[in-house]
Amino acid sequence: MKIGIIGLGYVGLPLAVLFAKKYNVVGFDINEKRVSEINQGNDTTLELTDLDLDNVLNSKSENKDSGLFCTSNIEDIKECDYYIITVPTPVDDTKRPVFTPLIKASETVGKVLKENDIVIYESTVYPGATEEICVPVLEKTSGLTFNKDFYVGYSPERINPGDKLHTVEKILKVTAGSTPEVAKKVDDLYSSVITAGTHLAPTIKVAEASKVIENTQRDINIAFMNELAKIFHLLDIDTNDVLKAAGTKWNFLPFKPGLVGGHCIGVDPYYLAQKAQENGYNPDLILASRRINDGMGEYLSLQIIKLMLKHDLKVKDSKILIMGITFKEDCPDIRNTKVVDMIKNLNEYKVQTTIYDPWAEPLEVKNEYGLTTTQEKPTDKYDVVVLSVAHQKFQTLDINDLLNENGIIYDVKGALPGKVHGRL
Repeated sequence: MKIGIIGLGYVGLPLAVLFAKKYNVVGFDINEKRVSEINQGNDTTLELTDLDLDNVLNSKSENKDSGLFCTSNIEDIKECDYYIITVPTPVDDTKRPVFTPLIKASETVGKVLKENDIVIYESTVYPGATEEICVPVLEKTSGLTFNKDFYVGYSPERINPGDKLHTVEKILKVTAGSTPEVAKKVDDLYSSVITAGTHLAPTIKVAEASKVIENTQRDINIAFMNELAKIFHLLDIDTNDVLKAAGTKWNFLPFKPGLVGGHCIGVDPYYLAQKAQENGYNPDLILASRRINDGMGEYLSLQIIKLMLKHDLKVKDSKILIMGITFKEDCPDIRNTKVVDMIKNLNEYKVQTTIYDPWAEPLEVKNEYGLTTTQEKPTDKYDVVVLSVAHQKFQTLDINDLLNENGIIYDVKGALPGKVHGRL
């Protein structure tokens, strides 16, 4: 059996490496630079170590019954029996789902699809998208008939970027298939490598729905915390103190306020919302939560400016240090980071912002957002220091060393010990 993994990003590569410990795996990605780096044993997402890759790469492994080879050549995936598609599903500027990566990946697989092959999708979509959008592309490109010549499965990814504890094999996997027999095959395939176990859903639609509501639920809960933070600020109450007190009850959910970015929580709810609207229902709670969370960058920038005025700090030309630009802590992923919203709103007040993030790649940030960052601790002194991402490295810094005499600290994450001048 040979498995083809289509898309070698944060989801695809860890999955490919896991399967490669037991099966022959071909990883395919259109990014030739990414493929070259992986084949040389280097993962720039930092999800895997060089040793993780060395242990499975076919070029270095002595076990030819298993292993990983990565390529950008479609000819190299022609002999696969299973194709697992792990490409992203973003939204556009109007928050409408963008299926282009999924369609392109389906076209790629369709060109090499053979009778009895199984195509498994891991990308987050709304219920029905796999069979309504992807399957017709597979049929058109391959000339084969769905559920007669080829079959489809769905097993939504649950990767948590930067999390070295909950790795792919330790997270229970939801599985589904286009027929009962194929569903069993898909479940058996994942069961053979996922030590946490699997849950076989009755249909692909159920599996799709289960994934999209995972992140929607978190989005709604964080939006509630953000709204509470705004209310408690008006009442001059520390939100962290409130949450600590409320958290003493066994069934209180431990969510915190903050910026909601990344390629999951800040995106997936729009897929469910679109499907709901297409079927005549306006998902008020889902969209209201998205509005609250998407507006937090602007809200935070305004709170920082107000805090500066309260402390008699000149706003124009003031020096502000932003600590962290990735979408979450201890991870180089800058996709859809909402720290950028806060920075751009601050810059409208003609302040001078410096962005310090030891995890973020400066060239990637420059290309994506047009912002200049540094991975080295600055030596200057600042009027304001803003902790926007709670990287572990920041926890050991004496932030007071970075402040001017009358400088202030704003703690977005509520992660700094001791007294700060402001926090969300």
